[in-house]
Amino acid sequence: MADQHDPNSMRLLPWVSDTGKPCYLVGEPDGVVATFADRVEERQLAAAQAALEEAHSALADSAAGALALRLALKNAATSLAKVLRIAESRSAEAR
Repeated sequence: MADQHDPNSMRLLPWVSDTGKPCYLVGEPDGVVATFADRVEERQLAAAQAALEEAHSALADSAAGALALRLALKNAATSLAKVLRIAESRSAEAR
C-alpha cells in the first residue's frame, strides 16, 4: 500500500471540476477534504446499493414498462460509474 502520509501521494477525489476534469488531493490524507471525500464516497456507495435494488425490482416486475426499466438502468449506470471511480481511487492508493 502506498504511504498515505507521503506529501506527494495523490488521491482521486469522487467528483470532477466544473470543466469535467478529475480532481485530486495531494497530501493531508486525514484532513478536512479527505474526510469530506470519504463521506461523499459513503453516500455514493449507499446510492449504488439503492440503485441496484431498484434495478432488481424493476427487472423482477413483469408489468414494469419501458420508462421504469430505462430509469432503473440510468440510475444503475450512473451509480456504477461512481463506484468504478471509487475503486480506481482506492486501487491507486494501494500502489
